[in-house]
Amino acid sequence: MKKAIYAGSFDPVTLGHLDIIERAAKLVDVLVVAVLENPNKKTLFTVEERKIHLEMVTKHIENVQVDSFCGLLADFATKIGASVAVRGLRNAVDFAAEYQMYLINRKLGKEIETIFLAADEEHLALSSTNAKEVAVFGGNIDFMVPKEIQPFVVKKYQK
Repeated sequence: MKKAIYAGSFDPVTLGHLDIIERAAKLVDVLVVAVLENPNKKTLFTVEERKIHLEMVTKHIENVQVDSFCGLLADFATKIGASVAVRGLRNAVDFAAEYQMYLINRKLGKEIETIFLAADEEHLALSSTNAKEVAVFGGNIDFMVPKEIQPFVVKKYQK
């Protein structure tokens, strides 16, 4: 059984993330979408909220499991028996950063292979940061965030 991990902050999950999840799930038997708990990063949503959001938007994909972890991707992948790490790429800047992480992960966990999936062109300018910046000023995030998640994002900025 081929198990892969797609890890990220998903704060919030975007349509770009969902596109990568749907496409990656077709390539493996099990795809674990893992929320990274990074104590150095200030997030809009808690780890539990992000897990719930991911479960909401992936419920139509039978082979997707949602989890969370704190620590190294290579260690978590080994712990759950994943042999593949999935990474999404929007541009050359993403590639440079992700390639460096690939090299580090190869040193930390030689049994883990990385697959890079290019973002669909409609998601090239999409990021969680951009979605938050538009939402904070009351802008339309319909094209950025899955409809199930939009009310949660908007509520965070209503004060």
